[in-house]
Amino acid sequence: MGHLSYEESKKVVVKGLILLGVLTLVEVAIALFANGHITSFDVGDTWMRYVYMLLMIGLSLYKAYFIVYEFMHMRYEAKGLAASVLMPTMLLVWAIVAFFNEGASYGERRNVINRKDKVEIEDPTYKIKKIGMLENTRELKKEDFK
Repeated sequence: MGHLSYEESKKVVVKGLILLGVLTLVEVAIALFANGHITSFDVGDTWMRYVYMLLMIGLSLYKAYFIVYEFMHMRYEAKGLAASVLMPTMLLVWAIVAFFNEGASYGERRNVINRKDKVEIEDPTYKIKKIGMLENTRELKKEDFK
């Protein structure tokens, strides 16, 4: 914005703030509508939920792009500098997605182990009750040593 006059710069900033305010209000309205706060319609676990999520992600990414390119003056920098800032950002987004995926996998495996621990099994050879991978203890009798 160094090539713009003070009045032109103020107009650009005001337009940017108005755009960000309108986009934020649109996001809030979409969220309230999709979660059933404005109407009795709730998207639930239908395909509309995925449309809602993609719309919210798209609007948020556009706002982030606009802030970086306009208010952080990335639009006026050399292309190489802009790429050197945006490439690590994209790698950071990839890392966040990878960490969430890994965390979900760990959670699923943990739930499987917890379910197996709760399953009760009768073992006919020892006549004792096993619970998952753990065995209940029992008293030894003289017959056990024969």
